[in-house]
Amino acid sequence: MNKMLLGLLAVVGSFALPATADAAARAIATADVNLRAGPSTRYPAVDVVGGGDQVRVYGCLQNRSWCDVGYDGQRGWMSSNYLAYAGGNRRYTGERAIRAIEAPVISFSIGGYWDDHYRARRFYRERDRYDGIYGPRYRRDRDRFEERDRFDDRDDVRRDQRSERRREIRRELRREDRRDDRREFRRERRDDIRIERRNERRISPSDDRRDPVVPLYRVD
Repeated sequence: MNKMLLGLLAVVGSFALPATADAAARAIATADVNLRAGPSTRYPAVDVVGGGDQVRVYGCLQNRSWCDVGYDGQRGWMSSNYLAYAGGNRRYTGERAIRAIEAPVISFSIGGYWDDHYRARRFYRERDRYDGIYGPRYRRDRDRFEERDRFDDRDDVRRDQRSERRREIRRELRREDRRDDRREFRRERRDDIRIERRNERRISPSDDRRDPVVPLYRVD
């Protein structure tokens, strides 16, 4: 009986643990930011994570600067500067968010990672060009590269925000054009109705007069 109870508890625990881990491994993007194929802005962009969207954090580099995340069925790397986590009535951002969700420490290797996730991508054929971006030289000059990556990442966000603003302006101009078209259509319709009514008054029954009858005289 005790063995059966212990087995049941083990089964229940096996179902409960993944749910807890899954909940702890999620974070929120604080702004629109590029999802990249590696832990640097020099890697190609895979997608754009929308501000406020949820991502699954699989792990982060030892210094917590970049994290391997899943978003919309895709995998890629995000700067931890744009990650946030809310828990216990508190909101954590950046490296504090990574510590709060207890993301595991992982490393990055372009070979295995790209083989698993980017074989169908066009840039996969150019992987030799990107190999070495995150390597001994990067680790040696980590602080300088990461500072540049942070500035580059902010520039990417600003460019995305400007692009979105331009798209919104174009959408607003199109909406304004449609409103102008509708106003012009209604004005022309009112003019047509006024002309029709004016014509109806001119040809009303009260104005319908018959031609006078001219008597016929017989001439002898």
